[in-house]
Amino acid sequence: MTVPLETAVGGSATRTVGVWDGSAGEFTARYLPKGTKLVSAFNNVSAELLNDVSKQVDCDVLVCGDDEDAKKVVLELARAIPGVHGVDAGPLSNSRTVEQLTALLVSLNIRYNVKTAGLRITGLHSST
Repeated sequence: MTVPLETAVGGSATRTVGVWDGSAGEFTARYLPKGTKLVSAFNNVSAELLNDVSKQVDCDVLVCGDDEDAKKVVLELARAIPGVHGVDAGPLSNSRTVEQLTALLVSLNIRYNVKTAGLRITGLHSST
């Protein structure tokens, strides 16, 4: 899934473009054939980390979708990555909020001169 950052229209990577449907996930869902299962995930995980298997990923993947079985598949994919927790973040409409967090993470990456800032949701995971 993508995040509608302003860079797509010549603006700042630390801001998003307002999408009429509410999120890129919801926008995409509108154009898919009826019955297609769509899940929004990995919006807030650094591509830098995911592209380099030698680097440790230490963040959560927020998974939004309206089909519980499709979300389970993506949650398992996320959990297969060492250091990652998959978090069921609710319906696809919640991707509106999740996508906004990406702009914040880009801003933090710039501020702290890193490329790998991520999120960890506390209080949900066992101590494994």
